[in-house]
Amino acid sequence: MVGIGPRPVAAQGNPAQWNDARARALVALAIARRSRQLADTGLTDYKATAHGYLTFLAQAGPGFPDPPKIIRSDELAVEVYWRAPNLSKQLVVGHRDTLLLPGDIGYYSDRYGIIQNNFPDSIRLGDGHDVRGVPHPLAPHGPDDYDYLAGDSLRITIPGRVVEVYAIRVRPRDPAAARMVGTVYVERETGALVRMAVTFTRAAILDHRIETLTVTLDNALVNQRFWLPQRQELDVVRSASWFDYPVRGIIRARWHICCYAVNRGFVPGAFAGPEIASVPLNALKAYPWQGRILDSLPDVAVATVEDVRRVENDARAIVQRAAVARVRGAAVAGGGISDFVRVDRVEGLALGAGASLPFGPAWTVSGNGRYGLDDRQGKGEAAVRWESGAGPSIRAFAFRSYRDAGDVAEGSQLANSLAAQEFGADHTEPYDVRGIGATFDAGEIAGLRWTLSATRETQRGLAVHARPADGVYGPTIPAFGLQATRAALSIARAMAAGPWGTEWRARAEVRVESYTAADTVLARGAATLGRAFADAEADRAWGPDRLVARVSLGGVSAATPLPAQEYLYAGGDVSGPGYAYHAFAGRMTGTGRLEWQFPVPGPAIPLGRYGTTPAHIILAPFISADYVDGAASFRPLATGWYPAAGLGGIMLFDLVRIDVARGLRANGQWTVWADLLPDLWGVL
Repeated sequence: MVGIGPRPVAAQGNPAQWNDARARALVALAIARRSRQLADTGLTDYKATAHGYLTFLAQAGPGFPDPPKIIRSDELAVEVYWRAPNLSKQLVVGHRDTLLLPGDIGYYSDRYGIIQNNFPDSIRLGDGHDVRGVPHPLAPHGPDDYDYLAGDSLRITIPGRVVEVYAIRVRPRDPAAARMVGTVYVERETGALVRMAVTFTRAAILDHRIETLTVTLDNALVNQRFWLPQRQELDVVRSASWFDYPVRGIIRARWHICCYAVNRGFVPGAFAGPEIASVPLNALKAYPWQGRILDSLPDVAVATVEDVRRVENDARAIVQRAAVARVRGAAVAGGGISDFVRVDRVEGLALGAGASLPFGPAWTVSGNGRYGLDDRQGKGEAAVRWESGAGPSIRAFAFRSYRDAGDVAEGSQLANSLAAQEFGADHTEPYDVRGIGATFDAGEIAGLRWTLSATRETQRGLAVHARPADGVYGPTIPAFGLQATRAALSIARAMAAGPWGTEWRARAEVRVESYTAADTVLARGAATLGRAFADAEADRAWGPDRLVARVSLGGVSAATPLPAQEYLYAGGDVSGPGYAYHAFAGRMTGTGRLEWQFPVPGPAIPLGRYGTTPAHIILAPFISADYVDGAASFRPLATGWYPAAGLGGIMLFDLVRIDVARGLRANGQWTVWADLLPDLWGVL
């Protein structure tokens, strides 16, 4: 059995045109081959074995900055039967799954089998809920529905034969109709269809939650006569917004088909019943799997979506972007739960709401507002956003907000609201900001995301207005009143593979600000400051154990006195465990943390239909250190290093973390911290 891959060889002759003579001849040959396949090849039946993975993954956050995370993975063993002219049967003989995060996940029945015969003349996916009734571009009526462009060729050599395959781009004659878009590959000599890499027009996708749907089918030459399925990939990406926080669910099917037995005379009775069926549950569980499911999971299901992007980009190059782009409607807007309800020491209980309204595929108008019951002040933002299909976007906005002076979030906003309300532990440093601005997001360039922003704004300090249920709130920072013009360049790298088996991510911001005093605290006249901050995280796996390192460094250069809101802050549950929240404020700060994560046996907690928690707890002993220089007068800790040590525990599907730490220098203390996974903080 010999398969092919995309190795293009430039086509010869004049530049190709849509529906030119060469394209029409190749398509006619392929259509004739499909209709006469049995007579041309002598294929009457076959049996094969399919081994595949169904993987459900999730992403969250603006721009989906990090690779998708596995929620559940199913491993399948399937016996595949086919008999002329159109009888097919697939029997699932082995099935196991692993649930890594809680969820009630189900699949359409046709996800448990492979696609045979490169789709029938009327294409159907997702039990007809995803795609239904789409005409095949190589069906007899295909030329009535599609245009064709013959392009590059692929050449492969097998014993005694050279096979030449041509790539034919396919686009609908009517982009608004329910059609397929992509590239099919046909053998020049026989017209056999040997590969498809396709997606569908927006009108063809029935589930409006689906952002992209791509299919790649690779065939192989069996017994040097029959082009039959060898590899198949299906990606269905559904996206939505949790409030205004984007979330994405991805279903990935990866199949490898082998071990063909051809023309063995299978009896028609074997094809009775549903096309895809399963052996009894006890037989499924008894299947002789090797190793753990995650040990054999293909890397493509974990690390990258480049295959999907390739098919989608090819489709956009073939037809207008609007034909394959999802149209979004009006929606409730908000970055997360805390944009609707939150508690802090300035606002007390604050309630908010927002909405977004798209105009065409590129423009969106949005607005949000919030009102604090204790400070009796309104905050909000109105914005207009333009986004190109290739990634760059521009956003203009007017706003009033309470900005946090810290560079590192010390916990989720939801956990902060609970701690602030009950214990007086508000881990934010708010100051009042109002103004106008614009942001240009260049998208990803050279593996980095580049964002340029500018604002013209008024800043001033805030006072404590609320009272907690227990304890006393600390004071707010003594922020200066300023009229400021700010310009900032931000660069971010999402978590991805690095050297020496590591994965790492990083972000950095460089900002220049020109300001004049709006009160008498500062000397009269204009002043300028430059500020930079960067942090990075890296981890390295050794089997089930991981070594995790985090570092940050920041500095500010400006004339004295420096506005309190521009100092670099550290100390707290994330940036300085073992010390009070933002115990350090300086013109330069640095933090470092190193921890070793390893699993130990723990109780498995049943959660009904949402699965059972893993029977382990991850322990994470760590050491950390903070450095401060040029300390602020209102946080007068001495210049120098402040080390700490602690122990973390990660549990409940690795969603909850509890840390206990002790600072090892003067002013150090015992600290206890509990919160959800940092990846969830954006939606909280």
